[in-house]
Amino acid sequence: MKTVLVRYKTTAAHADANAVLVGEVFAELHRSTPAGLRYASYRFPDGVTFLHVATHADPNPLTSLPQFRAFQEKLRGACVEPPVVTEVSTVGSYEAAT
Repeated sequence: MKTVLVRYKTTAAHADANAVLVGEVFAELHRSTPAGLRYASYRFPDGVTFLHVATHADPNPLTSLPQFRAFQEKLRGACVEPPVVTEVSTVGSYEAAT
């Protein structure tokens, strides 16, 4: 299993639309319940910074979802700070994705 953090900042004009697209990804995840995935998304208090945390098997089940691909495509033109992907390792965990 691999855990990655993805952080980016959208324009103010695109922030709410981005949140809707993220919600559509989660709706599809709840319908399809892919194995080997733990995923969460957070919006910072500034309203435009987003953080995604995914722990997944290989291949990543997210990449096969049409809603996730649509989200990624629309994100490209909506960012003032592009996504930064960082692979992390667990040091400790309490009821969290590891």
